Amino acid sequence: MEDAVLTGIGIDAVEVDRFRRVIGRTPGVVRRLFTDGERAAGARRRDPAERLAARFAAKEAVMKALGVGLGAFRFHDVEVVNAASGKPGLVLRGEAAALAADRGVRGWELSLTHTGKTAHAVAVAL
Repeated sequence: MEDAVLTGIGIDAVEVDRFRRVIGRTPGVVRRLFTDGERAAGARRRDPAERLAARFAAKEAVMKALGVGLGAFRFHDVEVVNAASGKPGLVLRGEAAALAADRGVRGWELSLTHTGKTAHAVAVAL
């Protein structure tokens, strides 16, 4: 993005085993936290926990980049999408989009990574 100015940055980490236990114990949490597209992306893996944990970390990182906490918007208001190249990106809707617009955010950069133990996300608001 030409002439982009850093507006906010957020980072989050999720313990994959703990996240796996949560979704195993409370399967409905997956529908509550993730969009249809995000659930489909996770379902393409034998064990969706790593991929879903990274997407959850991204949602938390977006909150931090916007300077808000839990409850400021619904988890479905932030969706992690992938370009054809595999590069992750963000789509904001509803209250998350309104908060971003109020803060002058015109774009996002997102980085995700995960191992069998942890998932991390960095969200940069531009």
